[in-house]
Amino acid sequence: IYNFLDELQVTGIVDIRSAVKPYSRIFIAQQLNAALQKKEELSKRQSDELEFYLLEFKPELSALPDYDPRFDIFKKNRNLAFAVNPLGGYYKDSLFTMAVKPIWGIDYYFNKDKNIYHRWGGAEAFAYIGKHWGFYASLRDNSESERMCESSFFTQRQGGPYKELKGGAGDYSEMRGGISYTWKWGDFSLAKDHINWGNAYNGTNILSGRTPSFAHIKLHLKPVKWFEFNYFHGWLVSEIVDSARSYYYNNGDYREVFHQKYLAANMFTFTPFKRLHFSLGNSIVYSDIGVHPAYLIPVAFFKSIDHTLNGISNQSGQNSQMFFDLSSTRIKNLHLYGTLFLDDLSIGRLSDPDRRNPISYKAGAKLSNYPVKNLSALAEYTYTIPITYQHNILTTTFESNYYNMGHYLRDNSEEVYAEISYKPLRGLTITVSYLNARHGDDYIYGEEEDPESLPVLKNILYENTTVAVRAVYEFINNAYVFAGFMNSDVYDEKEIRAPEFFRGKKSILNSGFNIGF
Repeated sequence: IYNFLDELQVTGIVDIRSAVKPYSRIFIAQQLNAALQKKEELSKRQSDELEFYLLEFKPELSALPDYDPRFDIFKKNRNLAFAVNPLGGYYKDSLFTMAVKPIWGIDYYFNKDKNIYHRWGGAEAFAYIGKHWGFYASLRDNSESERMCESSFFTQRQGGPYKELKGGAGDYSEMRGGISYTWKWGDFSLAKDHINWGNAYNGTNILSGRTPSFAHIKLHLKPVKWFEFNYFHGWLVSEIVDSARSYYYNNGDYREVFHQKYLAANMFTFTPFKRLHFSLGNSIVYSDIGVHPAYLIPVAFFKSIDHTLNGISNQSGQNSQMFFDLSSTRIKNLHLYGTLFLDDLSIGRLSDPDRRNPISYKAGAKLSNYPVKNLSALAEYTYTIPITYQHNILTTTFESNYYNMGHYLRDNSEEVYAEISYKPLRGLTITVSYLNARHGDDYIYGEEEDPESLPVLKNILYENTTVAVRAVYEFINNAYVFAGFMNSDVYDEKEIRAPEFFRGKKSILNSGFNIGF
């Protein structure tokens, strides 16, 4: 659905501020309804896609759950329905709306030596009470025959808190959910979920959403057409043991208590011209002072607050960041975008050619449905200076559960990504992609004599060059079959950046299916 919304935006059907995700179901339903009003401007395939996705969002758009009656076991109850497309059970009356859906999937990888898999299953539900209150929950268990998303790996797979298993296998579960209150020009929520900030198609460099989900409160405001505001305060997981608060049980067992760790962030988005969106914001990772009320001020510049609380020269200060995002679809069928992440900004370094500010920047362009309908082409480049995303105080690193919250390649890295995607019919996407990702020396902030002058990509410790072909078919809403082939060459000098299965020169087949998000 996100890919379809992006296509509608690029072709000028809707206008979406895409720097902040995830989108709410209400927001997606509104965009689909806006596209329905311009259905005559859609191609045959886009029109079919729209009708298909409108089925998924009937709870938000229709007065009753009137799905295909051939598969409904509750035909005599106008308010209750079971549907195959989308698969689940649904209830709706004048006050209360609810849906319950299954989750199940398997993702297989094969090469000439072995095969591995990722298998998951669970259930998800959402509900509305009246016009303002919303609720959702998603629980799934994950099982991997070989761990594929460790915190040290350079992968965009979402991480998880693994259980200790023999033979390199990994199991973990994840619970996501939340409660929200919505009004005409904003919403407020308490949730445990992933957060993704920054425009990108192959991994963002502001907040990637790759960490295990964490609890947060979130505020979203859109009082006028030309301005939108987002803020959240998150409770991160440090996994750094606080020895003063850890203790022994009566039976001699030791309970490790972690240092508390928090993240506050905001994003201001302005639309000076139609289909041109400029966003800027800042964030801070802080610890050891509890939830501080100063960081609960949504519109604050957090670095200045840190100076007040800790002093400018105090080495026990917190870890602040700034970021910018620019997105333009003013040229029909073309999306131009760029993001800049500033881990620390010094004006003095800007005029010194031998010193650098620790930054990460990304630039890209996507051309859709031109000059060939149903065909899109994408090119994206990411470059990250050494020490970016790092901090010398372990309790304030830009991490949660040891997973970096920024770009998946971390600091001292470079990535070139390109793809061509073809959608010959509704639900089917065929993609050919090229990736070259490189990572240099693993510098450690606090141990380097001159961290601002470290060479970039001097020695390559990790490099991934992959050409891949992938086909995905969504046969009913949120249910997919997929298959792919990749020819990859993954160099991992320290053997800590990629699963063993993917290291070296490999030809790999991939297939699977899933039901649910």
